[in-house]
Amino acid sequence: MYKETIEFIKSLYPNQKPIPLHAPVFLGNEKKYLLDCIDSTFVSYVGKYVTQFEEMTANYTGAKYAVAVVNGTAALQIALQIAGVENNDEVVTQPLTFVATANAISHCGATPVFVDVDLDTMGMSPEKLQHWLKLNTKPSKLSQPFSKPINTSTNKPISAIVPMHTFGFPCRINEIVEIGNKYNIPVIEDSAESLGSYYNGKHTGTFGLAGILSYNGNKTITTGGGGMIITDNEQFARKAKHITTTAKLPHKWEFVHDEVGYNFRMTNVNAAIGVGQMEQLEGYLINKRETANKYHTFFSRNGIQFFNELGNSKANFWLNAIILNNVEERNQFLEITNGSGVMTRPIWRLMNKLEMFKNCQTSNLSKACWLEERIVNIPSGYSSGLIL
Repeated sequence: MYKETIEFIKSLYPNQKPIPLHAPVFLGNEKKYLLDCIDSTFVSYVGKYVTQFEEMTANYTGAKYAVAVVNGTAALQIALQIAGVENNDEVVTQPLTFVATANAISHCGATPVFVDVDLDTMGMSPEKLQHWLKLNTKPSKLSQPFSKPINTSTNKPISAIVPMHTFGFPCRINEIVEIGNKYNIPVIEDSAESLGSYYNGKHTGTFGLAGILSYNGNKTITTGGGGMIITDNEQFARKAKHITTTAKLPHKWEFVHDEVGYNFRMTNVNAAIGVGQMEQLEGYLINKRETANKYHTFFSRNGIQFFNELGNSKANFWLNAIILNNVEERNQFLEITNGSGVMTRPIWRLMNKLEMFKNCQTSNLSKACWLEERIVNIPSGYSSGLIL
């Protein structure tokens, strides 16, 4: 089985040795726009490509506003702060995620609370979220109409909910937002991995108060490093752009800043690459879906479960995944494939098992633990071995 799997993957990526998990591809105008950016001398965050990249992203996702920043972690941190997350608050998220999710919460001075995921999405379980909030929170004694609920164990406010669309597979985000509305907790979507993914016909990242995207080198499209905040809330977007640009007030020559800000704005150089990548996005997504279909057929024939999208979802198949029978089989698969020049990776270690988050409050995480022992990512980049 291992030999056949390795040969099949190599047939999808015939010119790559070793085969990476997800390599960037530049098939369009990226170099042209990059040279134009350099020739213009506007290489920092002032330049036409930043605005163009934001507009393209807003139009593509259906969000009213998009704000480009240096990376996805910074995007999530800023979105949480604008949503009202403060020092000593708590934020409910999932344990099965990349560490940036929990890091961004910590950068706000807040503490993550981890609730379990669903097996068929790998994303936050609305049922487990509802159960945890019902058992562990009480209304605030404050008189404000939108005051945050209080964690009865810690007496700290719950300021946000952060579900994550794992590997580009949408979680049950509409149900999560409904629960957030019920408890007056804003939902900030970690959609870093899900550009091009939809739930019930709506793009991920546009269900809650705000969402974030990532353009790291291993994402569906890349700017080398970069992130985006997307939202339908004009005031939210204005605030995001302001504080990520050092909170500087417009003036012809004076340096006046009205609050503590961040130098988090995306540069024009990065955005120039992003514009070229956005022009190629649909082609990349078609290629990735065809690759996923090939994998699904192959692994079904070999009795291995391939992780697929739900019927009401359209995933971008950023990282394809298979589910093995146990941790021993997982480790053997990882050892043999990586030793044969095919990069494969296990899903992340659960956040509550990391040293810095080991004392965070959790629900029963049985499903996240089950997935942690079985999920393996396989090469998922642009396939030159496909005949479309």
